[in-house]
Amino acid sequence: MRNGITLWFTGLSGAGKSTVSEAVEAILKQRNVKVERLDGDDLRHYLPSNLGFTKEDREKNVRLAAFIAKLLTRNGVIVLASFISPYRQMRENCRQEIGAMKEIYVKCPLQECIRRDVKGLYHKALSGEIQSFTGISDPYEEPLQPDLVLETDLETTEKSAARIIAYLERDGVIQ
Repeated sequence: MRNGITLWFTGLSGAGKSTVSEAVEAILKQRNVKVERLDGDDLRHYLPSNLGFTKEDREKNVRLAAFIAKLLTRNGVIVLASFISPYRQMRENCRQEIGAMKEIYVKCPLQECIRRDVKGLYHKALSGEIQSFTGISDPYEEPLQPDLVLETDLETTEKSAARIIAYLERDGVIQ
């Protein structure tokens, strides 16, 4: 593969973005493909500690992720970027910044995400401990025309990962 691409995973917290991107990363590494995974939670550890969940704070986080993805993509890396990125304009800005980007909507009903609540964030948001939390007190704008939709409440992680690999093969990104 000569050119890189960014696969931008978007969806609610707990939808499965990180889980699916980890599975895709493992498959690509087995195939000796240059791949890097960027995750919203991981990136937050390197940003100022006062970064919260407001629209402005999310934009800072996502803008930095898009810049890093652009650098990796132009150097022939497949970037798996997992960020809630709740606003359509935010994701469009990423596409413009990165260039070679595909939007993958990791679709999962809010009630299922609340049931999963792996990080306990929904509990905190519902109790008022976290303000401006996507899906609870802040909106999530579903993609209007994503390149791929994964319904993680209906399919296994392995099935979702296989669909992404098949998508990359069809587009000639990988063999």
